Amino acid sequence: MPPSKTAGLSPAEQALRDAALEYHRTPTRGKVAVTPTKPLSNQRDLSLAYSPGVAYACLAIADDPAAAAEYTSRANLVGVVTNGTAVLGLGDIGPLAGKPVMEGKGCLFKKFAGIDVFDIELAEKDPDRLVDIIAALEPTLGGVNLEDIKAPECFYIERKLRERMKIPVFHDDQHGTAIISSAALLNGLELTGKSIGAIKVAVSGAGAAAIACLDTMVALGVRREHVFVVDSKGVIQSERDDVKAGRLDESKQRYCQVTAARTLADVVRDADVFLGCSTAGVLTPEMVATMAPKPIILALANPEPEIRPELAKQARPDCIVATGRSDYPNQVNNVLCFPYIFRGALDCGATKITEAMKLACVREIAALAKAETSDEVAAAYAGQELSFGPDYLIPKPFDSRLILRIAPAVAQAAVESGVATRPIADLDAYRQSLTRFVYQTGMVMRPVFAAAKAQRAKGTARVVYADGEDERVLRAVQVVCDEGLAQPILVGRRAVVAMRLDRAGLRLKPGVDFELTDPEDDPRYREYWELYHALMKRDGVTPDVAKAAVRRSNTLISALMLRRGEADAMLTGLVGRFDAHLEHVRDVIGLQPQARTFATMNALLLEGRTLFIADTFVNDEPDAEQLAEIARMAADEVRRFGLPPKVAFVSHSCFGSSKRASARRMRAAAERFKALAPDVECDGEMHGDAALDAAIRRRFIADSSLVGEANLLVLPNLDAANILFNVLKTTGGQGVTIGPILLGAARPAHILTPSATMRRVVNMTALVVADVAGAR
Repeated sequence: MPPSKTAGLSPAEQALRDAALEYHRTPTRGKVAVTPTKPLSNQRDLSLAYSPGVAYACLAIADDPAAAAEYTSRANLVGVVTNGTAVLGLGDIGPLAGKPVMEGKGCLFKKFAGIDVFDIELAEKDPDRLVDIIAALEPTLGGVNLEDIKAPECFYIERKLRERMKIPVFHDDQHGTAIISSAALLNGLELTGKSIGAIKVAVSGAGAAAIACLDTMVALGVRREHVFVVDSKGVIQSERDDVKAGRLDESKQRYCQVTAARTLADVVRDADVFLGCSTAGVLTPEMVATMAPKPIILALANPEPEIRPELAKQARPDCIVATGRSDYPNQVNNVLCFPYIFRGALDCGATKITEAMKLACVREIAALAKAETSDEVAAAYAGQELSFGPDYLIPKPFDSRLILRIAPAVAQAAVESGVATRPIADLDAYRQSLTRFVYQTGMVMRPVFAAAKAQRAKGTARVVYADGEDERVLRAVQVVCDEGLAQPILVGRRAVVAMRLDRAGLRLKPGVDFELTDPEDDPRYREYWELYHALMKRDGVTPDVAKAAVRRSNTLISALMLRRGEADAMLTGLVGRFDAHLEHVRDVIGLQPQARTFATMNALLLEGRTLFIADTFVNDEPDAEQLAEIARMAADEVRRFGLPPKVAFVSHSCFGSSKRASARRMRAAAERFKALAPDVECDGEMHGDAALDAAIRRRFIADSSLVGEANLLVLPNLDAANILFNVLKTTGGQGVTIGPILLGAARPAHILTPSATMRRVVNMTALVVADVAGAR
């Protein structure tokens, strides 16, 4: 940036500029790349991807154009298109300078909704030529997101493209802002107790965003005659020269009023709502003071709003304020909308985005603000008050539930509007499939959740949570209750649980939604310590030691409840050492009759595969018999995920290449496992790459009893398993794991780790309930 462009920047702005430029420059220039989705590793792959195999896909599409959705990426590809005439708050900086914004928009599409993007910057200002160019791209794209095109041309361009193209065309600067601000308006009116049909709306700005906001608000019930708009020439009213001469743009004409008001101050007086899509500082505190009681102020100019919230609140403490800024509450951010409205539109093959689809989006965003705060949002915005109210009108951008609510609602509205070419018959199944964009464990966990929900037919499983005071557990239990997965029992101090439920804004009520066991005040205390003493009296546990242990260990209390039949399953481990929790499980619950040892298995969700690794937490140096038993128990758990286990006993040796003791032990373990589980594909000992690549394996042995790639790796010792798990988790799995899954316990129990997220607690609840179902 030339010195003239940086002169006068504050130190904070200079630091932000430097960091932003470095972010865009390194380690790879720009923010997007194109990555193949199919392997291209050998001649056969090449013959399928290109000539001659590609011809079959071409002919299929020539016979039926709809087949393009099956054989190409078009149905998941959006073009983000601009001519650079209205880029952010920077103005007409041209298409090339606008490219970083379009790349950024592509990143948001991919991050939040899994949609691929081509960013397309066009050096063309003539609206008709621009329409021709974009329309010609229809065979390439599944949808078009128009971006940063100035008004009034943007209205014309969008309208013409919607007429010519049979794919969704969406000008986000208009409709995205309109959808989010309308959701804020609906919730603001609910808080102030005002009727949408009775409010007066004063508007500063008459560009694309402002007009689109008004059109959406009118569709929701705002009366057009109650809307007063001010542009650069003053109030849009019948006596203006451009109105009389017929020169006023049609988009503004529909908001022209017969009124004596001539200035923004005039129309703001007694207004219930101020909508600003204009420029900084135009709304003064003096104007705010003249507004109706409990005014709603949507000051959306960026980066500086029409009025700062603190100034508005000084003038009117009863006002509710939303801006476009992330450093104030109630940010009107288009990312709340555009990824998900396109997700729903693409998935049902919508030919356009209708008003009904946009209104469905408005209502779902408004409704989500009134739901409990999710664990992800609470973590992302730590320390902020995130419960529905004047400072929380609309959800936060990182609320992962947006896609689960908006996309199905949009898809359903598309069907009802008659624009869906691939109607979604089962919206519940579709909503479940969308969890792959929310929780990377979603698809892998589907069979487990199905088994857990099937358990309800036999009676709801009672799951005791040892860490009942932990907010992650409380949020997880809210999900468990909402989905009917289990009957929760929380171990925790009554006052602490109540305080944390209130702080998290959860709906849970003790005695109604969950049973509470207070370790400081439970009538069963004597029975618990007497049972523990009876179990451990020959292991040095005196009555006094037993009393103290039960008082201080929630895991011990949970294990005793499970032993006494007061619970069907337990989860623990969010606080403290794994080994300490395992000791209580071993002492109180014990091993399954056929098991020789406890063990653990973790699942890793990697690019293109799911890997299960054992034993990650328990056995230091298991012998061959133990390794075979660990593999048998792990294989049984892999089946719960709806996957056929394929077991590899991994070693530094590959089919006899080493004679060291550890290699011989892994070979013996593989042979013993084949006798224990003859129906499970397995082999070993082998290298890690041979376990995952059949071609490498064939170089050593042609007749391996393992076909394809292994999905369950059994490692020779705890160090190897734990190191491999943590390295893969960080380098290949983006930290997305399931587990630890405890193997061998006489009753369903799992010990988590302090790094567990709320979602992992939910996942492990489903798994432990599925264990209950399997045991009954």
